[in-house]
Amino acid sequence: MSKEESKKLFIQTLGCQMNDTDSQHIAAELKKYKDYDKTENIEDADLIIINTCSVREKPVQKLFSEIGQFNIKKKDGAKIGVCGCTASHLGNDIIKRAPYVDFVVGARNISKIKDVVDIKGAVEISIDNDESTYEFAPAKTNKYRASVNISIGCDKKCTYCIVPNTRGEEISIPPEMIVEQVKKAVDDGAVEVMLLGQNVNSYGRRFSDGRAKYSFTKLLQDVSKIENLQRIRFTSPHPLHMDDEFIEEFAKNPKISKCIHMPLQSGSTEILRAMKRGYTKEWFLNRAKKLRDLVPNLRITTDIIVAFPGETQKDFEDTLDVVNQVKFDQIFNFKYSPRPETEALKLEHLEIEDKIGSARLTELIELHKRYLEDHMPKLIGTTVTILVESLKPNSEISGYTDNYLQVFAKGSDELLGKFVDVKVTDVTRTALKGEIVK
Repeated sequence: MSKEESKKLFIQTLGCQMNDTDSQHIAAELKKYKDYDKTENIEDADLIIINTCSVREKPVQKLFSEIGQFNIKKKDGAKIGVCGCTASHLGNDIIKRAPYVDFVVGARNISKIKDVVDIKGAVEISIDNDESTYEFAPAKTNKYRASVNISIGCDKKCTYCIVPNTRGEEISIPPEMIVEQVKKAVDDGAVEVMLLGQNVNSYGRRFSDGRAKYSFTKLLQDVSKIENLQRIRFTSPHPLHMDDEFIEEFAKNPKISKCIHMPLQSGSTEILRAMKRGYTKEWFLNRAKKLRDLVPNLRITTDIIVAFPGETQKDFEDTLDVVNQVKFDQIFNFKYSPRPETEALKLEHLEIEDKIGSARLTELIELHKRYLEDHMPKLIGTTVTILVESLKPNSEISGYTDNYLQVFAKGSDELLGKFVDVKVTDVTRTALKGEIVK
C-alpha cells in the first residue's frame, strides 16, 4: 500500500504517562503491522481509539459520552476501539452498551492490538497476560525524549486505587531489554529517557523467567552507562521503597534529573494506614529531608488526596504540616471520590461531607500557592541550563532544566535539541522566563 493509500489512526489518550506510552506503542504496532498513520483529525480517521483511564473522576460516564461523540463524528466505515484501564475494568459491557464499538483491549494487552483490530467484537482484557518480554517499538514523546516501561502491573493494595485490578500483578521487564530500548532511542536522537512503572523503585522483585532479584538502583546505574544519554527521569517511585542506597544513587549520579515525584497522598499516619500506603508521616519526612540535604537544587513533586473517608481536621492539619516542612515544588491535588472495585468503598459510612472536602482542597491549594509566590521570585537573576525541546509562537523556545522546571526564552529553531544557558528574568508560579546567555 502506498503512503497516499495508508489508513489513518486517531488516538485520544486519557490519564497517566504510562497511558501516553501505551498509546505510542499502539500507534507503532498498528503502523508496523497494519500500515496505519496517525492523524489529528478525527473525521479523516479509518480507526478511532480512546485509551482510557479508570483513575479519573466518573470515568465510565465520561467514556460513554466520548465514544458517543466519536460515533457521531466518524466517517462511514471507520472503526472505534476502546483500550486502557477502563477497558480492562468493563470489558464486554462496553460493547453491550455501545454496539458501535468494534473491539476492546485492556491495559495489559496492548501487544494484541494488531490481532484484534480487524475482528468485530473482539475483547482482550486478561490482567494475567504477560507482556514483560514483548518488544515494542521505542516510544518517543518528542524527538529528544523517550519513554520506556520498566515494569507492568502493580502489587500494592492502596485502598483508593483500581490500578491493580486493571493492570494485574507487577512483573519487571528484563534489564537488558530496557537498556537495549534506551540505546535504540538514543541512537534515534533522544538525549533524555523517562523510565515508567506504577512503582519504579520496587523494580526487579519479580521477573516472568524466574531470574534473581535486581534493584532499581542497579538499573539506574546500567542505564546511565549508555553513551550520549544525557538525562534520566522516572516515575513514580513509592516512598516506602526509598532506601538509602536509592537516595544516594539519585543524589550522586549526574545523569539523573534532580526532580523526584514523591506521592504523599496524606500527611496523617492514621489515614496512610487506612489507605494501605505502608509508610508513616515520619518516614516520609525523613526521606524528603535526606533528599533535600543531599541535593541542593532538588525539586519534589507530589500527589495529595484530601477528605479520604475518616479524615479528621487533625489528619488534614498533618497534611498541611508535611506541605509546610517539605515545601513541595508541585502538588497534584485531589478531593477523594469513590472508585469502583476499591477497598475504600467499604468506608462509605466515613465519607467526608462534600463542602468540608472542598474547603480543605481550597485551603491546601492556597497554602501551596503562597509558597510558590514566595519561592519562585528568588530564582530571578540565576542562570539555568535547559534542553530546548520546542519552538513556541513569537519566536520563543521552550525547554526544561535538569530539575524539570519549564523555561521560556527568545530563540530560534537551530537551538532545538541543544543544551543552552538561560538567565532568569521573570517567573510565574510554574515556569521561568529568561534570556539565552551567549
